[in-house]
Amino acid sequence: MAANREAVVQGRPELVPIAGAEALKGEGPHAVSAGGVDLILLRHPRLGPRVFQGRCPHQGALLGEGELEGETLVCRNHRWRFQVATGKRQGGPECLIACSVVEAGGQLLVDLAPMRAEQAPVVARRHIDDLPGPRGLPLLGNALQFDLPRLHAQAEEWAAVYGDLYALRVGKLRTVVVTDPALAQPIFRARPETWRRTRKLEQVFIELGVAGVFSAEGAAWRSQRRLAMEALAQRHLRGFYPTLHRVAERLRRRWEGAAQRRETVDVVEELKRFTVDVTTALTFGHDVNTIEQEGDDVIQRRLELLFPAFNKRIFAVFPLWRVVRLPGDRRLDRALGELRAWLETLVAEARARLDAEPARAAKPANFLEAMLAMRDEAGQPFADEVIFGNLMTMLLAGEDTTAFTLAWAVHQMCESPDAVEALHAELDGVLGETRVPADMEVANRLVYAGAVANETMRLRPVAPLILFEAATDTTVADVEIPAGTNVLVLSRPPVRDPARFVDPEAFRPERWLEQGLTPHDAAAHIPFGSGPRICPGRSLALLEMKVVLGMLYRNFSVVRQGKASDVKEIYAFTMGPEGLNVQLRPR
Repeated sequence: MAANREAVVQGRPELVPIAGAEALKGEGPHAVSAGGVDLILLRHPRLGPRVFQGRCPHQGALLGEGELEGETLVCRNHRWRFQVATGKRQGGPECLIACSVVEAGGQLLVDLAPMRAEQAPVVARRHIDDLPGPRGLPLLGNALQFDLPRLHAQAEEWAAVYGDLYALRVGKLRTVVVTDPALAQPIFRARPETWRRTRKLEQVFIELGVAGVFSAEGAAWRSQRRLAMEALAQRHLRGFYPTLHRVAERLRRRWEGAAQRRETVDVVEELKRFTVDVTTALTFGHDVNTIEQEGDDVIQRRLELLFPAFNKRIFAVFPLWRVVRLPGDRRLDRALGELRAWLETLVAEARARLDAEPARAAKPANFLEAMLAMRDEAGQPFADEVIFGNLMTMLLAGEDTTAFTLAWAVHQMCESPDAVEALHAELDGVLGETRVPADMEVANRLVYAGAVANETMRLRPVAPLILFEAATDTTVADVEIPAGTNVLVLSRPPVRDPARFVDPEAFRPERWLEQGLTPHDAAAHIPFGSGPRICPGRSLALLEMKVVLGMLYRNFSVVRQGKASDVKEIYAFTMGPEGLNVQLRPR
């Protein structure tokens, strides 16, 4: 038998070994690679090893992050289901590309010919200089035209003038701007090999000491990504729900007091307390409890300095902060120092727990313990800088994005009495006299609340600008893109296109319900990104949104103070509302 296998291998030079496959145990799914190609390995008890393309044909999610349900492989992102035996999708015409496998010499080897046959080269016919775009100045380009707090709106206004594909320039650096989802999706899918985070973003994150899975690339990204995905996996949310319920109950009591005192509530600041408390509990197993603290000396005061700093430095023509430390730079330095000292205390406590109870390493209780126990791609413990960077990444990613989406939902609902009435009807039917959804099953029954969240993210995406850099020479449409060129994807213009969404400027949550409204191009809606680097916290964020919207509109009537036009979109790496204040009244 072994001799036959060796003969097969010698007769098929296209066979490539699957890196590290011999160390993988169990049925999988296992995310693997061969010849630089992402694959998924399944060890079926009856069919033996099965290897398919590693990315979902829907939006390019890594199938190795999915799960097996009997004879079915389930994609984590949008729950597409594929037969293990054939790769055929259940409920659709799509089929995973299958690669034949040979076991030889203790290795698994795979035939990549079917994958390579799918890769049709695109012929470039245009250069970036052929693209339209706003005229700039000599040497500086468009840099002086940028209004950073409304950069997203500027980019959208230019798209309305110059179309789905146009060009900007900052100094010598050229940026291609893309709004068409048909052009953007291949960019999301081809990461990290063809497209990556920009080197400037990576450098800024490293300088600030917050480089983690968000800014990581290559092998470092893969190992950190596995850890983040495991920590935020949907199967863990059920065990975490009692903590989420406790934090939501604290917020309800805080708002009940504000309602009794008829205080004006700064919605964004209140929701940041909630999201920071949830994130620190999940990430560190630590109850920071900013909700029940009084005053402004809370962790948010330090965190709120970081996103504006990212934005300013990423789009700066000259890195002035490296030459002169202005007052804002010094404030940022102090905030980072205080955050680091706080995190170092938590890391030391977690290390002491693991030393005292070595068995915890096999079943870590939170993301911090898992990161201390895990080994990197070289088999070594993660360096302190990587640990700190990922803890900061979890804090930042879990704070502003969810808090801003919830705040925008409140703003939109203040203008939508019909939506408020529909949400009240759902909450009265599902929650009854319960003030906070009692468990995850109840929270998941809040379908209309989920529709409110989705419609809010459509109209007010907190990530309206997504910046990439070409890692190799490539193309966008028929435009030649040299390695090192930036590409900026705008996420909002497609979902405000009447060809893709009916009545696109209107806030209509019912478009996300089963009966829906047409046209409805859900694939154009990418609030959590897309492809293999889709946000790992997607499931947690959606659950938080349902819980908070359910708690808020079950217990209170919300009255905005001032006019809708008083609330402004402010871009600072993420896009949030400024000037959103409300009064809460018992319902």
